[in-house]
Amino acid sequence: MALSVFSVLWRFLSEYTTGTPNKLKVIDAYLLYVLLTGAFEFLYCLLVGTFPFNSFLSGFISCVGSFILAVCLRIQVNPQNKRHFVLVSPERAFADFLFAHTILHLVVVNYIG
Repeated sequence: MALSVFSVLWRFLSEYTTGTPNKLKVIDAYLLYVLLTGAFEFLYCLLVGTFPFNSFLSGFISCVGSFILAVCLRIQVNPQNKRHFVLVSPERAFADFLFAHTILHLVVVNYIG
């Protein structure tokens, strides 16, 4: 059982490193960073408390929103999805990502107070 799990993980990693474009790997690294940041923030909230609740909530919403926007960017930039996004170039998808990210963080900063 354990051998099959390790063989599946090894195959996944080998296919990921050889078959995934570098642009998607960078986006995946950003997704992992945002996911870990949100998890650490939530763990901190559980261990220490939520005294400035607006700060915790705005930071956590920032992590969740950033993760969602990055997933949308990854879907639009992925070459396998090119037929679904015919009118959207990778540059346009990145510009939309930056614009939505700016709006998200303006709302987050405004919510902190």
